[in-house]
Amino acid sequence: MSNLSLVLWAVIPPLLFLWFYYRRTPAAPPLLNLLVLFIIGAISGFLALGLESVMETIANRVLDWQQIQRHFSGIVFRQILAIAPIEEGCKFLAVILPLCYLQRHYHLRATTVFLFTIAVALGFTAEESWIYLSHGTSSILERSIGTPVHGMFSAPWGYALAISISARGRFNQNRNLIFTAWLNSVFSHALVNVLSISRGFTQPLCLSLLLWMFWRLEQLLGKLQGKDPLLLISGYTSSARTRQNGLVLIILILSGNALFGLLILARKISPLRWKLWFEPTIFWFIFQEILFNFGLGFLAWLIYRYLRSLARRRHFFK
Repeated sequence: MSNLSLVLWAVIPPLLFLWFYYRRTPAAPPLLNLLVLFIIGAISGFLALGLESVMETIANRVLDWQQIQRHFSGIVFRQILAIAPIEEGCKFLAVILPLCYLQRHYHLRATTVFLFTIAVALGFTAEESWIYLSHGTSSILERSIGTPVHGMFSAPWGYALAISISARGRFNQNRNLIFTAWLNSVFSHALVNVLSISRGFTQPLCLSLLLWMFWRLEQLLGKLQGKDPLLLISGYTSSARTRQNGLVLIILILSGNALFGLLILARKISPLRWKLWFEPTIFWFIFQEILFNFGLGFLAWLIYRYLRSLARRRHFFK
């Protein structure tokens, strides 16, 4: 694959997501501003890569870093204390530095600040995708599926930053809120990385976690836009709320396993020529896998609709 193709596959999916959120945000900032933040986000990705390389070099001199990373505890240590803080820190700086300039000249809306955060995160994703694709360590499908992940990681501190900067004079008062939200993002980032590296049942669990984080991103954006939250937990008693929380967990598990099954299927058939997909044995295998995983997804959707109907009914009879 040519270098130009790699760049296009790395850049186009994040730009499409940016356009998706731009079109959904009322009174969105100019698209050119978002593209500038997107480029700054990509630059912050290269900065994070450089800092991680420096950290690895220093760690190899001080500790037996390669040996430590062979153990699961070493992987967790690296993600929590190095990779996640560096990447979330670089994205945070890529947002806060332009905001410090813009805040002197404009009163920024909360949705504008949040959209800036998403733009930077998607630019960071584009840089990361280009690195993975150019080294052949990830497929185009996997990178495309993971396009919104960095935006989902950064959503908590992006939301805290949005409500702080949009209310004049409250930024200093909300430093603790922003720092706590940033720590939340670091933990989420590290947890997803650890689960994605691990083997076995943790990989479907990782996709379930990512689905919840996408839901959280959508809820935070809706809150900034003044929309009513999409409630799933509407029980009046603790036992009812516990049952509904259990159903939400089942939704996430079913959805995560459905996505994981389709991803595994794509990995299995992608090396084959497309004509072989229609051979009876292979076609029947593909059909069964798609039917089973779509069945899991449909069951998760039915449970979701049930919880939403309960929430609407309770809201109507309040």
